[in-house]
Amino acid sequence: MASMPQNDHLPEARPTTVSQASSPLPGLQRVEQIMGTAIGLDIRDASVPPAALESAFEYLRGVDARFSTYKPESEVSRLILGDLDEEAASPELREVLALCEEARVTTEGYFDIRAHRPDKRPDPTGLVKGWSLENAGRILEAAGARNFCINGGGDIVIRGEAATGQAWRVGIRHPLIADKLATVLAVRDGAVATSGGYERGDHIRDPFTGRAPAGILSVTVVGPSLTLADAYATAAFAMGPTGLAWVGGLAGYEGCSVTADPDGSNARLVWTAGFESWFGDR
Repeated sequence: MASMPQNDHLPEARPTTVSQASSPLPGLQRVEQIMGTAIGLDIRDASVPPAALESAFEYLRGVDARFSTYKPESEVSRLILGDLDEEAASPELREVLALCEEARVTTEGYFDIRAHRPDKRPDPTGLVKGWSLENAGRILEAAGARNFCINGGGDIVIRGEAATGQAWRVGIRHPLIADKLATVLAVRDGAVATSGGYERGDHIRDPFTGRAPAGILSVTVVGPSLTLADAYATAAFAMGPTGLAWVGGLAGYEGCSVTADPDGSNARLVWTAGFESWFGDR
């Protein structure tokens, strides 16, 4: 397991999620409300046609129609209710269920799409957003995009640069102070996912105890795949204070977390040994 250095207190910073270049750039930008959150696509390649942006959003709207638990007619709602057998599910849903099972095994049961349900029916929505945003990125790449950011409620896919010679700067929100940042990352090619209970309450619980984790406020995971980074961040947060060390043992992934300390300081950032290369000020 990786070591976890720490600083004394989290810095104050501007409440941005992904920084923009200081001067206008060519490209396409758009935000839509999908899957219950704001999804923003920011393409910095002047040659990419607007149709590529529409194709990506159309795909994401289709994912929402298929996977939303808030739509009674969706395929996932029918699966959860028992009106649809897993064997009869669409290829897309079967793919997601297979990825969820892989994540359950890798996380030693801490990411389990059945554990939170009394009937143990599968609810794959915890993986769908990261998976779909990653697929939306592939749509943009197929259209020629090489420099873009997709931000879905803080789950982020990044390719290339924000401007020539400039990495995309990703702010990790301070879990206790809404208009401050815990740290800023510099990302060119990668995915960033954060899990915590500061926006939606104790919705992530230890599947073995049923309790919300103590001693930790948020976990951020960075790596090549948003599908996995999202699942790993959820699992690591559910693990509590031991989760970050677990992330440090994953090939290709690193992480940081904000601790909740017994002395009430609640303002320490800790990270895995390989995470330092992602810091925006280093």
